Amino acid sequence: MRPINNSPIEVSVIIPCYNEGETIQLLLQALLEQTYPSTQMEVVIADALSEDDTRAKIAQFADDHPELRIIVVDNPKRTIPAAVNTAAQAAKGTYLVRLDAHSVPDQEYIALSVQMLKEGIADNVGGVWEIEPGQDSCIAKAIAAAASHPLGAGDALYRIAKKAAFVDTVPFGAFSKEIFNKVGCFDESLLSNEDYEFNTRLRLSGGKVWLDPRIRSRYFARKNLKQLARQYWRYGYWKLRMLKRYPKTIRWRQAIPPLFVFGVILFIILALFSNFARIILAGILGIYLTILLVFSILEAIKRRNICYLYMVLAITVMHFSWGMGFLYSAVDISREA
Repeated sequence: MRPINNSPIEVSVIIPCYNEGETIQLLLQALLEQTYPSTQMEVVIADALSEDDTRAKIAQFADDHPELRIIVVDNPKRTIPAAVNTAAQAAKGTYLVRLDAHSVPDQEYIALSVQMLKEGIADNVGGVWEIEPGQDSCIAKAIAAAASHPLGAGDALYRIAKKAAFVDTVPFGAFSKEIFNKVGCFDESLLSNEDYEFNTRLRLSGGKVWLDPRIRSRYFARKNLKQLARQYWRYGYWKLRMLKRYPKTIRWRQAIPPLFVFGVILFIILALFSNFARIILAGILGIYLTILLVFSILEAIKRRNICYLYMVLAITVMHFSWGMGFLYSAVDISREA
C-alpha cells in the first residue's frame, strides 16, 4: 500500500495524454526531479483511453515512486482541450501547470513558473521549447531542426526567444486555477490552437502572458513526414477557425503559407493553358526550393551532419500542410455560411 501524503497541494501539473508509452515515464521522472517540492505537487493525467502501454507505464512509475502524487482521469472525448478541462476540474492545486506527455521540463520549470505567478508578473507564464528528434533517424533530426528554425517557426518566440517578454501565447503555460475558471476553460470546439485562443481571451479580459527563456522544456518533434503533415494540416485548419473569432490576432507568419500555397495552386491551373504561367510557376518554386536548400546546407555544415539536408523536405511539408489546412478550413467555413 502506498503511504498517504496529507501535505497541502499548491501545484497541479495537468497533462493531456494518448498513447504516450514511449515518453510518459521521461516526463514523470522529470517532474519527480523538480526543485519544487513534490510534497506540494500533484500530477493529473487526462488519458484519452490509450491503447498502448501508457497506463501500465504510469501505474508502474506510481508504484515505484509513491512520493509523487499521480492521478489518472479518463478523457472519453479524446481531444486536447477536453483533456485540459477534465484534468483542471480534478486538480486540487492553487496553480495549474500544463505540460505535454511528450515533453521533459527542466528541473526549475515549476519553481520558476510558480515564482513568477506569485510575483504577479503575468497571469499566464511559460517558456521555450528545446525541440528534439522524435527518434534517431535523419528525417526526425531534420524535422526537429526545421521546427525550431525561423523558416519553419517564423516569429513564434517560444521556439526562438532569447529574452523574456510579454507575448501573445506560450506553449503549455502556468496559471492559477482562479484565472483558468475566470477566463472560461479551454474551448472544446477547437481541436487545435486551443491554447492560443485561451490566451487571446485572457488578454482581452485584461490579463498578461509572459514568456521567460529560463523556463525550458525539451519537446519531442514528430518522427516522420506523414506525422508532420498531419500535425501542420491540423494547425492550419484550426487556426482559421480561431482567426474567424479573433481576426485581429493574425500574424504575418500565419498569412504567408496559405497565400503561398494558393498562389502555387493558381499558377498550376494557369500553367495548363499558358506557357508564361509555367515559367512563373517554375520560377516561384525554383526560388523557394533554392532558399530552403541554402539554409539546409548551412545547417548541415553547422551541425556537421548531412541529415540536415532533409530540412528542405521538412520545411516544405510544414508550409504546404499548414497552408492547405488553412485553405481547406476556408472552404468548410464558406459551406457552413
